[in-house]
Formats: sequence, C-alpha cells, structure tokens
Amino acid sequence: MSHPTVTPTPAPNLVADTICRTAELGLSIDIAADAGNVTHLYCHSVTVDSNCPHCGHSCRVRDHVERQLMDLPIAGHPTLLHVRVPRLVCGNDDCPVTVFRAPIPQAAEDRQSVTHRVTRWILQRMAIDGMSVKACARALGIGWDKTNQLALTACRHLAYGDPTGWTGSESSASTSTSGSTSRRVSWGDGSPGFVTVIVDLTPLIDGAGPARLLDMVPGRSVDAFGGWLDARGSTFRRRILVVTMDGFTGYAKAATQHLSQARQVMDPFHVVHLAIDKLTACRQRVQNETMGHRGRSGDPLYGIRRILLTRKSLVTPANAVKLDDVLTSQAHLAVQVTWHFYQEILAAYQADRPRDGKLRMFKVIKALHVKIPNDLRELRVLGQTLWRRRADILAYFDTGASNGPVENINGKLEHLRGIALGFRNKANYILRSLIHSGGLREAINAL
Repeated sequence: MSHPTVTPTPAPNLVADTICRTAELGLSIDIAADAGNVTHLYCHSVTVDSNCPHCGHSCRVRDHVERQLMDLPIAGHPTLLHVRVPRLVCGNDDCPVTVFRAPIPQAAEDRQSVTHRVTRWILQRMAIDGMSVKACARALGIGWDKTNQLALTACRHLAYGDPTGWTGSESSASTSTSGSTSRRVSWGDGSPGFVTVIVDLTPLIDGAGPARLLDMVPGRSVDAFGGWLDARGSTFRRRILVVTMDGFTGYAKAATQHLSQARQVMDPFHVVHLAIDKLTACRQRVQNETMGHRGRSGDPLYGIRRILLTRKSLVTPANAVKLDDVLTSQAHLAVQVTWHFYQEILAAYQADRPRDGKLRMFKVIKALHVKIPNDLRELRVLGQTLWRRRADILAYFDTGASNGPVENINGKLEHLRGIALGFRNKANYILRSLIHSGGLREAINAL
C-alpha cells in the first residue's frame, strides 16, 4: 500500500515573509486573505523535524493538519496564521508513540493558540507604551482573560522563572534575601481581600539596585505563602538564606516548613508597631477606668497620646514636662510602665552596635516574659508574643535585614491602585503591580 507523501513545498514568498517577518517563526507564507477585521495568512513550516520525540527514530508523513495561531497585528488588524503541519508516524514498531503532530517550536509551543512573539508584544506595549489589557486584546483579536494570563505568566517567568533572572544565585557573595508581607485590598465589587506581597531584597543588599517585587499571591495564610514557595522548586528555595516578614504567624510557619535553611527575621517596624498597639490599648483602658469615657479634649492621657509614641530623645523639653506630670500620677502607673518598655524596645534598635542592641532587646523580652503582673494585661500579651518570636526578632541584629523596602513597595502599589482608580480583579492587579514594581522594564525592553 502506498503511503502519503509530503506535498511539494511552494516557492517562498520573499516579499510577504519579509513584511510579516515570518522567517523568525520558522514559517513561510503561501497565500494571504483579507476577511474584514482579520488578516488570514496561510503558511507552512520551513523545516520539519521528522524524528520521533520519544525514541528518536525517523518517521514518515501520515497526513497534514492545520494549526491556527494568532500573530502580531498587521495594519491595525488582528492576524490569524493557518499553519499547515504534517502528522507523522514513528517507524519504530516498539515505540509507544503512534501518530503525532510535528512541532513548530520557533513559532509556538504545543497546545498554544498564539505565537511566542505575541507575548513579547503584549509586555512591551503594556510596560513601555502604557496600553491597557483591553487595548492589547482588541488589537490581537483574543480575549481579555487570555491576554492578561499571557502577560502575567511571562512577567512571573522574567521575575523568577528564569534561573539567570533570580539575582540571589548561590554563586553570589551576598546573602539571598526575600521579604514577605500582606496588604488589604478592596476590589471593584466592594469586597475586601488580602494579597501576600513577596519581594526580592538581594539587589539592595548587593548594591545593584532597589528591591524588586517578585510576586503577589491572593490570600493571607500559611497556604498562600507556603504554596508559592512549594511551587518554586527545591533549587529556588535553597538559594533563600534570609527571610524577613511581618508579625503574621502564618508566614513564619510557612517559612519553617519550606525554608528550613533560611534565617527568619521579624521586621523591626512590626515589632515596634506591636508595642505601639499595646501602649495605645493600655492608655485607652486606663482612660476609661479613670475618667469613665473615651478620650476627650482636656483629658490628661488623651492630651499626651502623640507624645507617648515619640522616642524619648526626640521629645521637646515642654512636652517632657507634660509627659512627666501625667505619667507620675498613681492612677496612670500602668501607662508609665508600658511606656517604659516601649522606649526600651526603641532604644535597642537605636543602639550604636548590633551586639549591644541585641543584648538590650533580649533583656527586654526576658523581663516581659517573667516579671509582668496580671494587672498589666497589655504588657503580658506583648511579652508572650515577643518571647514566642524572640529568635526572629533577635535575628535582625545579626543579619541587618528588614522589611523596610517591602513597605516602600507597598507604598508604590498603593499609589498604583490610586491612579488606576481601583482594580476589578486580582489577576490584573498582580500583573500591573509586577510591571510597575517588579524591576522588569530592562528585561522587557530586551525581549
């Protein structure tokens, strides 16, 4: 029985191939057709790999099929490629592969409906020209969700999917550092939600540039951060030697489970913020107990609410007198004690030498753990939290790593959300955030 043979390849259309640049896709145009809003290009592959992908044996042609791929717009209209691709049969009788479609790796991966250069075009238009997802989708003739997903996947690949793009390599002299925190976001439908923000701090430590946004994951939980780490693979995780984070216990648990070799650091900003929360809660409680109402103008404790939060060395002489008059009252003793420990925490972080600061902080944590009476309930809760996270808190004095750059990126993301007048879904918010703060502009320009 005779076997089908390859149809003779027509002569290449050099003018059409040059104008449409199909040579970089490994394709040649046979004929073109204008169908109103869409330009149809009928192409064939210039070279065909006739070897079996499983066993490497030579194959014979069974028949041909048409594969449709969306390509770059031509003259402002979407372009659809109709690629004539041979289907091959492996010549090895023992091979489990029977019939398969010949790949066209230069143009697109298997099961993809767009060419490789479409993704590059989307990123460049969004990052350089400021085009919206909707405008890109309209120009390409594909759906909004497809366009957004292509761009988001490509951004994540540029950010950490490519080993050469992850700055914290094992050969680097500096310590690879990752920062994580969460932020609350209100979506277009009015529903609140959280996203976990993951930042690479290595460029800042190396002096190569600012910290960069690695990714954002919907949710604020052990699974949100742990699932992201687990999906990166063991090679990626081994490169992370220091993790800075806010006070959320879920992040610490996820880091313990997936980054056993990494040093965990609880950020100083969040440690101080914990102390501020307890000092404020103590002042409000004592205010109610002594005055019978919430703070009002003229109430002693209400009048010093801002002075209480100021570092002692920065308090003006006039405010120092006012502070001393209120805190020395017997009725305000609980506030005075809580304020004292708050100042000790600040002083530990302001020490000239990290060793001195670490020793001072350890003494504060130990004192709060063993010497606080029951009536100082706010300090007891603070002491329990600090004691439980003492290793993470003290690690700051050894590593010097903090979540400050992460909070800086948080501010940029808040500005982005403001100028965009809100985002209606999380995928678009994450994509825009990566383009805005992911440090990817140079990588996108080089595509």
